[in-house]
Amino acid sequence: MLIHPWDAASDAEWREWLSGHDFGQLIAGGVGRDLPVVTPAHFAFDGDRTILTHLARPNPIWPLLEEHPRALLTVVGDHTYIRADWNTAADPAHGVPTSYYATVQLEGDVRLVDDPASKAALLDKQLRHFEPDGSRAPVSAAEAPDRRLLPGIRGIEFAITGVRAKFKFGGNKPAEDRERIGARLAERGGPLDEEALAQLRRRG
Repeated sequence: MLIHPWDAASDAEWREWLSGHDFGQLIAGGVGRDLPVVTPAHFAFDGDRTILTHLARPNPIWPLLEEHPRALLTVVGDHTYIRADWNTAADPAHGVPTSYYATVQLEGDVRLVDDPASKAALLDKQLRHFEPDGSRAPVSAAEAPDRRLLPGIRGIEFAITGVRAKFKFGGNKPAEDRERIGARLAERGGPLDEEALAQLRRRG
């Protein structure tokens, strides 16, 4: 991924953003494979260096992670299309369109979690993240129905070893151009325009 200096994110910035985004794509390669396996997944980030998730046991990613317990997790958000006629202060007939987006790409060491008690603890942490006010009982490795269901999944503890984070929101543009584009985003009000506008203003 190309990251220009004006699009680079600090450690504090990507951590704060990732703490509010919990769905991404887990990517694993393998020896002799033409293409990697890409698996969408919800996850829980601890705010520092650890991510927890789980997947169904039949998922095709498992042999790859067993062979090479390393993976990428990529998360994209706050993305929107910037029209050609917005992205120039000159002749709109010759403007160049672009995309605004935030993305965090994480490299990590993977530990597979198969012990029932450990899986139950992992699922409890995910439940607390997604349902802090939920009424779901703690996951039990010993009692029904969880004892019967737990064998159907495997857990993943993902230890972050590298980060590439990019916040592409017109950082190379002068203030007047950013203000003009921001006004257009506010006027259009399309999907994720509000989120992109907030990033544009925050990074100004």
